Amino acid sequence: MASTAITFLSTLARATAGSLSSSVVPSGGGAKVVRFLPAQATSRGRPIRAAVSGTEKAQPAAPSSDKQKEDKPERVVRVHNADEFDAALVAAKDRLVVVEFAASDSESSSEIYPTMVQLSRTCGDVDFLLVMGDESDATRDLLRREGITQVPHFGFYKGAEKVHEEEAMAIGRLGPERLAGDVLYYGDSHSAVVQLHSRGDVEALIDEHRGEKGKLVVLDVGLKHCGPCVKVYPTVVKLSRSMGETTVFARMNGDENDSCMEFLRDMKVVEVPTFVFIRDGKIVGRYVGSGKGELVGEILRYNGVRVTY
Repeated sequence: MASTAITFLSTLARATAGSLSSSVVPSGGGAKVVRFLPAQATSRGRPIRAAVSGTEKAQPAAPSSDKQKEDKPERVVRVHNADEFDAALVAAKDRLVVVEFAASDSESSSEIYPTMVQLSRTCGDVDFLLVMGDESDATRDLLRREGITQVPHFGFYKGAEKVHEEEAMAIGRLGPERLAGDVLYYGDSHSAVVQLHSRGDVEALIDEHRGEKGKLVVLDVGLKHCGPCVKVYPTVVKLSRSMGETTVFARMNGDENDSCMEFLRDMKVVEVPTFVFIRDGKIVGRYVGSGKGELVGEILRYNGVRVTY
């Protein structure tokens, strides 16, 4: 493929405008390690680490129509006891359910609640629940059952099981952007990003894009409870829409099941997120980290575009 000279900064500005910024803890290497994940998520006996490359600054949010959002009805349902809570989780089936555990005297709960309302108006395939912990003995019992000791606390449920949670301090530190990123990461079911759940899914996707007409496959490998994976995912969704003619984006959570974890081990993945670039059935490169500009640059490079800095 012929190389095309392109100015990196202009490409980055178009591709990543409105995306979320990354938190960085320097580790002394190219990728920045922000935290270690649970010991059970391992690759050949070593913990799989969450990595982030933090050369990007926050980009300004793209303009949106607040009036259109306000015209849509609020979809946050208030539940008053454990029976209502459990029934709502069962009724949702495989849809993501986001629950805010709050209290009437919590200023932080009041500050984050409008974000819940806006998300409920824009995310039609996600259910939203509100539990006021100081409403009654029944809601206090529910908070104790769910292990909630501070509010606001957000729980993310699928198939009536908790898949993720954000504690009070994390939400206060990271704000509405983190909550919105969580909803997208754990609730995404209809974007252009292909969701992979086994080694067989990966092999089928690779086979589909063999040959001259095949596209570059960008495989986003992460874990369920990985802050950098959540932060970079909105960028992956944006790129899947803007680069769809030349590139296929796919995602796999390595700790989803044994098949996925075996795939991570075979791929020698030790840090997440790891982006694997596959062309004509062969791995041509990989990028470890969550730096948005760096990710865009690598994708352009493996698509035959010469990037200048």
